[in-house]
This record gives sequence, structure tokens and C-alpha cells, in this order.
Amino acid sequence: MAWLDRIPLGWLAIGALILGLAPFGQEPHLWQKLKMLAEGTLTRPIDIFDLLMHGSLVVLVLLKLARMAMGRGVGNTGRGQG
Repeated sequence: MAWLDRIPLGWLAIGALILGLAPFGQEPHLWQKLKMLAEGTLTRPIDIFDLLMHGSLVVLVLLKLARMAMGRGVGNTGRGQG
């Protein structure tokens, strides 16, 4: 997943916040769809697409943070210095 290492964390985080909190005047779609998923009412294709769209960047941020925590992030090739 070297392609994920090349994406700056800041840009991913900004995108995740914007998509995760949209629309800004109402209840965010991501929260609404997660509640629907927990209730078992997430059945319409448009709602499933909405969940995937609004949650995709959040998942990428979490994956990138996990890779960074494991030491596989940018700048670490896993080889010894020497």
C-alpha cells in the first residue's frame, strides 16, 4: 500500500473532515448512515453509496495512521541504517 504512503496525511484529514461532516447545517450524513447501519435500516442503494462516499476518506486516514504507527509509513523502508 505504498500509494497510501504517498498521500499527505493533512490532505486526507481535511478531506475526511469535509466529507465526514457534510452537510454542515444538518446532521452529518456519515453519522446518519452509521445510525441507520446500527438500526438495520440501511437498505437503499443510495444510502449505502452515501455511507461509502462519506466514510471512505475516514477509513483511509485510519489506515494511514495505522501504517504510521507500525512504522511502515513514509520514509521508513524497513531496512537497517548502515
